[in-house]
Amino acid sequence: MNIGVLGGTFDPIHLGHLLVAEEAKAKLDLTEVLFVPAGEPWLKANNAISPAEHRLEMVRLAIAGKAYFKLSTTEIERAGPTYTVDTIAELQARLNAGDELFFILGWDNLNQLPQWREPARLIKLCRLVAVPRVDSALPDLGSLEKAIPGLSQRVVRLDEPRVDINASEIRRRVAWGLSISQLVPEAVERYIREQKLYSSE
Repeated sequence: MNIGVLGGTFDPIHLGHLLVAEEAKAKLDLTEVLFVPAGEPWLKANNAISPAEHRLEMVRLAIAGKAYFKLSTTEIERAGPTYTVDTIAELQARLNAGDELFFILGWDNLNQLPQWREPARLIKLCRLVAVPRVDSALPDLGSLEKAIPGLSQRVVRLDEPRVDINASEIRRRVAWGLSISQLVPEAVERYIREQKLYSSE
């Protein structure tokens, strides 16, 4: 089986995340895509993040009814700062022989990969699927290859979808009392309203 892995704070999960997962599934013939909400992402250590219970529930609501989308609580359950390489290693250990992981990330994150923990080990554990970000340049695989030898053989670059939705803008819109109905699934919008999330941003 080819299994996609889509990580993020999902604060909140939005239609862009779902579109990216659907596109990767179709293009790479993935059997399923695991959504992995971050525990304590070290790159966002200075940012306030909603409690895990809310982020988990929003993912559950967003992927309900799609059997090929699964929720993984791997990072939430692990204490301390979370690193992608540890998460992928943990998921890899549960796979059957012949299964392969495809870690889905934005072009911006691929450009930052040399700063991540153990990137050389990461590309041995999984393939990388780089998806466009409207505010990010196409990654220069030549430069990345020099920093992480072997990387170019482990990356699949997708040109679609070009998603122009971001969670910080959604949080701002909620705080300002503006509609987010075109940005998140209906069930997620209802949950945000009921739980009064982001209203004090």
